[in-house]
Amino acid sequence: MSGKIVGYIRVSSFDQNTDRQLESIRLDKRFIDKASGKDVNRPAFTELLNYVREDDLVIVHSMDRLARNLDDLRRIVQTLTAKKVKVQFIKENLVFTGEDSPMSQLLLSVMGAFAEFERSLIKERQKEGIEIAKKKGAYKGRSKSLTADQVVEVRNKVEQGIPKALIARGMGVSRWTLYKCLEDEYLT
Repeated sequence: MSGKIVGYIRVSSFDQNTDRQLESIRLDKRFIDKASGKDVNRPAFTELLNYVREDDLVIVHSMDRLARNLDDLRRIVQTLTAKKVKVQFIKENLVFTGEDSPMSQLLLSVMGAFAEFERSLIKERQKEGIEIAKKKGAYKGRSKSLTADQVVEVRNKVEQGIPKALIARGMGVSRWTLYKCLEDEYLT
């Protein structure tokens, strides 16, 4: 093979570990995203699309690491194979070349649909579990990003006319969080 072996690794959050994905595979280049798979506009994924060339092989641990829904999965695989880039999924033991048989396309659709279905079930169970925990008083949600003293400080700065974006950056929070803390019920 004359092309490069390129790995794509994705986890949903910064505190998740990427080590288990593609750990024993020799790669020429590795792209790692720490972002949700629900959106295909991910920084490392975009870099990967711009990096790969004809005869390269993109290796992904599993289909759900590349996309969360069947439409995106098929579109991504078609985009890569149209560039004459092969796509390999380790967990599903599938390789797509662009010259795939109707059976390969069926497998992509079926396996992708199963991955999408599995994700939907996980989200449904998670939602049910959170509702049960809330009823028992065991689920409090995420802890607040700002303390009561910091909220007072933010409100004072806003009253002084300091731009909210500047305040948010200074406090190390998003503007959305800053706007939420300006609401009366933020600390309740």
